[in-house]
Amino acid sequence: MHPARVERLALCELLEELGPEAPTGLEGWRTGDLAIHLLARETRPDAVPGMVVAAANPWTRRVEAGIRSRVPYAELLRRLRSGPPTLSVGGLAGWRAELHEWFVHHEDVRRANGLGPRPDGPEQRRLDDAVWAVLPVFGPLLARRVPATVVLVSEDGRRRRVRRGAGTVEVHGRPSELLLALFGRLGAAVESIGDPAAVAAWRSARLGT
Repeated sequence: MHPARVERLALCELLEELGPEAPTGLEGWRTGDLAIHLLARETRPDAVPGMVVAAANPWTRRVEAGIRSRVPYAELLRRLRSGPPTLSVGGLAGWRAELHEWFVHHEDVRRANGLGPRPDGPEQRRLDDAVWAVLPVFGPLLARRVPATVVLVSEDGRRRRVRRGAGTVEVHGRPSELLLALFGRLGAAVESIGDPAAVAAWRSARLGT
C-alpha cells in the first residue's frame, strides 16, 4: 500500500479506538469533528473552499453540520476507510493530493493523545520518501509568509529550497517532521539554524494554508 493509504487506515483505526470525543490538537476540534471534516472534504467538493478561505467557511460549516446530524460516527469511519470517491480531489489527483491530509491529521490525533514522533524503520522511511516527493508542491505554499529564504534539510542530507527572501534559514529534520512544521504544528521535531533574523522570521511566521 502507498503511504497515503497506510495513513488513512491507521488514522481511521485510531479514531475508532479513541471514539468521537478525544482531543485532536486542533483548537475546538474533537475526533468526531475531524472525521466529519475529512468526509466533507472527500464527498462534498462545494465545502472545500471554506476549508481554506474564511469567506466561504459558513457554507462549509453548514455542510459539516448536515453530515453530523445524519451520519453516525461508525459510518463516518467506514466511508473514510473505503477510500476517496472517483470524482474527489484524491480520486482525481491521486496520492500526492492525499498524503499530507492523512499524515498531518493522523499526527494531530496521535500527539494530542500522548503519542510522540514515530520510531525509525522501513515503513517510516517509506513515508519520509513519499513526503519528500510532495514537498516541492506544498513547501512553497505553506512557507509563503516567511520573509526569508527557507531551505529544508532532511536527516540524510537532502536539501530543498521552498522560499526565497532576505537571509537564509535551514530547517532540519525528517521529511515527515518538516511537513508538520510547514503546517504550523508546534510539536514538530525540527531544528532551525541560519541567519538570526531569518530564523526569527521562520519561528514567528504564520505557516500553513
